[in-house]
Amino acid sequence: MTSQDLRAVTWTAAAEGGAVPSLSLIDQTALPHALNRLDVTTVDELIDAIVRLVVRGAPAIGAAGGYGVALAMAQGEREGWDRARLDAEVARVRAARPTAVNLMVCVDRVAPLIDAGLPAVLAEADAIVREDLEANHAMGAFGADWLLKRVPAAAERPLRILTHCNTGALATAGWGTALGVIRELHGRARLETVYADETRPLLQGARLTAWELVQEGIPHFVQADGAAAGTILRGEVDAAIVGADRIAANGDTANKVGTVGIALACAHAGIPFVVAAPTTTVDLATATGSDIHIELRGEDEVLEWAGVRTAPAGSRGHNPAFDVTPGSLVTALVTERGVREVSAGELPVGGLS
Repeated sequence: MTSQDLRAVTWTAAAEGGAVPSLSLIDQTALPHALNRLDVTTVDELIDAIVRLVVRGAPAIGAAGGYGVALAMAQGEREGWDRARLDAEVARVRAARPTAVNLMVCVDRVAPLIDAGLPAVLAEADAIVREDLEANHAMGAFGADWLLKRVPAAAERPLRILTHCNTGALATAGWGTALGVIRELHGRARLETVYADETRPLLQGARLTAWELVQEGIPHFVQADGAAAGTILRGEVDAAIVGADRIAANGDTANKVGTVGIALACAHAGIPFVVAAPTTTVDLATATGSDIHIELRGEDEVLEWAGVRTAPAGSRGHNPAFDVTPGSLVTALVTERGVREVSAGELPVGGLS
């Protein structure tokens, strides 16, 4: 089984003999050294898994949120919750990570079906997963077509692509968003190599993206985040493609911290900076990037490494999980509906209605 066949989030029905329903998650904190699954049966366990990044990536978190409603219902049935308690627990799942809009969208899509019963909730959560997988394959094809048409070098040789963080099967229902485009290029023999930024502070690029690329034999380099701009400006990259956690109505895009520097370097070098994300990531209620809440994670993630203090005792840690790239720097937005050239004025609000 290749990494693209992995399912980061799966529902396990109750079995005979006392087992309770559970949500099975690939433990992404253990990769690349071990491929383990964590079975969660309570809301507290699910929220802890989301916060600790056992499950991460906006679409995968969204899927976890959809199934999280079912998990809360099953726990409430076992423990005798009233409706007010159930609603409060669902709200806790919805708020587990504030930047990624997919979590909120998916919980809000599933929660109205609570009165229809657990089978209806599970059917809607299953539909979210199915639609995301279909959307990812569509994005891969649209994105590859656009790059092969718009990047001049594609007429002469396979492309060299830079990506940031992890946007593959591990971050989605399967296949991937930005990494899905890369997979599509590789499948067409139109990919020379990938530059995968290590992605500080938790190394999602070095641990997860590189692991997925290794599983499929896709040539790549892992590089420090600080090397990305220089690699671009030296002419070693034909295009950069990243995912997104929230896209505002004007095209401003929140993604893993470090993304905006890549976009600036691409603009200076005159190469495409492409965002690949499902339409559920476009938040038309958020007018601009300045309205996007940026999650601050624990200081120790930048003050320590593997539990060992690396900064002086008197230092404080500034650890934003995301940054916002202005829409003016986004060359194109790839969704399951096609490609919109954001910096050319084809804003998401106009192109996705």
